[in-house]
Amino acid sequence: MDALAGLLEGPRARGAFMIRACFDPPWAVRIEDRAPLTVMLMVRGDAWITQDTGERVRLRPGDLAIARGPDPYTCGDTPDTAPQAVILPGGECQYPDGTPLNGSMDLGVRTWGDRLDGSTVMFIGTYLMRGEINGRLLDALPPLLTLPSEVWECPLTPLLMEETVRDEPAQEVVLDRLLDLLVIAALRAWFSRPEAEAPAWYRAQADPVVGRVLRLLQDDPAHPWTVASLAAKAGVSRAALARRFTDLVGEPPMSYLTAWRLALAADRLRDTQDTIGAIARQVGYGSAFALSTAFKRVYGASPQEHRTRAG
Repeated sequence: MDALAGLLEGPRARGAFMIRACFDPPWAVRIEDRAPLTVMLMVRGDAWITQDTGERVRLRPGDLAIARGPDPYTCGDTPDTAPQAVILPGGECQYPDGTPLNGSMDLGVRTWGDRLDGSTVMFIGTYLMRGEINGRLLDALPPLLTLPSEVWECPLTPLLMEETVRDEPAQEVVLDRLLDLLVIAALRAWFSRPEAEAPAWYRAQADPVVGRVLRLLQDDPAHPWTVASLAAKAGVSRAALARRFTDLVGEPPMSYLTAWRLALAADRLRDTQDTIGAIARQVGYGSAFALSTAFKRVYGASPQEHRTRAG
């Protein structure tokens, strides 16, 4: 498993907020939902995304943007159009004066805006929860990244538009998985771009020594790894591995492994009912006490407290 796959393999969309937005100019929506990650795929027409910093990007048909929360931004037909609606946490919508929209812009199943045949159509998918594993990934992303249609092609657009408006059993699960696929495809394409400034752990995958060690750690975090055993697998000395890993990844192998194990534990605490002892064994700790001590040192809360808050 490579580093990007490992980060995207753990937390997945669960009941993601997904809509087809349809507008006629002039239109603008203020986004203040504090969501960790929002994907916007332009299907028809143009749109401008304007950040509070003043930075702005234009989306044309086929272009995709990923906004990393929690900072707010505005999406509209021009950068200067005043917002007609505000999106708050949980998908709640209101007018700019604070009056609830009360469904006045609902156009059907997961469809929202002015009219169904509007000149602007955009698919929007929002992850509502920040998972501990993808925290490392989120921290590596800029507040707003874009992929023009000239540098990538999204084969999922027709399927997303078709599935978004369906109202069938288990439809949320289908949409969650499609959103995951869209994000993986987009981030893989973005990280391959020279302007992406991919994080150290991602670039290190290409190294024949460090890349192999990263895959070992991510594939089997519960194994009792040591620098010596990792060096033996990679065919280098302990000193050479420690130096090379730290230079390329930015932290020593054991520090990386600890962070990965605790991130996995945090996810399992949120997503499963497994006991703390069972989770400790799954991620490479000998006992619940050992996991709790390490977890509290890094996260500032015990595993049980973390589970309660996540719930």
